[in-house]
Amino acid sequence: MNRRVGTVAITVFMLGLCSCNNSDKSKIDSVNNEQNSVVESDTLTKHLKLFKTDLPTIGLLVYNGVLITEVTASADVFTKPTENCNQVFNVVTIGETKNPIVSEEGLKIVPDYTFENCPKLEVLFVPSAYDIYAQVHNKKIVEFIKEKNKETKYTVSNCAGAQLIGISGIADGMKIVTWIGGGEQLQKDYPNLIVQNDALVTYVEDGKFSSSNGNLASYISALNLVEKMTNKAHRKFVESYLYLDRLQNWKQ
Repeated sequence: MNRRVGTVAITVFMLGLCSCNNSDKSKIDSVNNEQNSVVESDTLTKHLKLFKTDLPTIGLLVYNGVLITEVTASADVFTKPTENCNQVFNVVTIGETKNPIVSEEGLKIVPDYTFENCPKLEVLFVPSAYDIYAQVHNKKIVEFIKEKNKETKYTVSNCAGAQLIGISGIADGMKIVTWIGGGEQLQKDYPNLIVQNDALVTYVEDGKFSSSNGNLASYISALNLVEKMTNKAHRKFVESYLYLDRLQNWKQ
């Protein structure tokens, strides 16, 4: 009898232990699922920008080897909301395909759209690369720039992106500036452009076209244009959002 009681007791204890373990496991799984749900919501859904058909669309051209600052500067400025937290623009990246592109710095970007399904653009930003001639000889990119320029209200180049503007022929007879040290070659390659002295000129506008030396000067292009498309107050708000005053007053 004692052996039976002992066996039953051990069995009940083991069942209870398994039950506790299963219960704890269920609780842990539940917590993990909740945490995963929070993480997914926080890192993806929460940060997706809705495409609103009633807002102007800003297109950022991307391709392998692109200088990332000349993409992110424009995105940085045009994705900022109003002081009342209202979205002002749609900002999208456009690549030749949907395959991820790799920037000069090694960052990967998955384009939102391709040349084939790109929505109507109010603005097209054409960035640079250290090996811009690989893109100058890419007929699909050149043709895309030509076609999109027919619908854009503004077309912007930064740094050696001016080479793509030059070969496309869309800004013939217009003022343009490129990277510091690149103006002489740009003028030689595209004599119909009115190339500005890049040693003295950081940014220039001419009609619907604007251009800059690129890199951090790409912020100048974006900020000037965002003011033109909204107002000075919004530009000042964006500048405050970027802590631009800290950079302007920075000292070693």
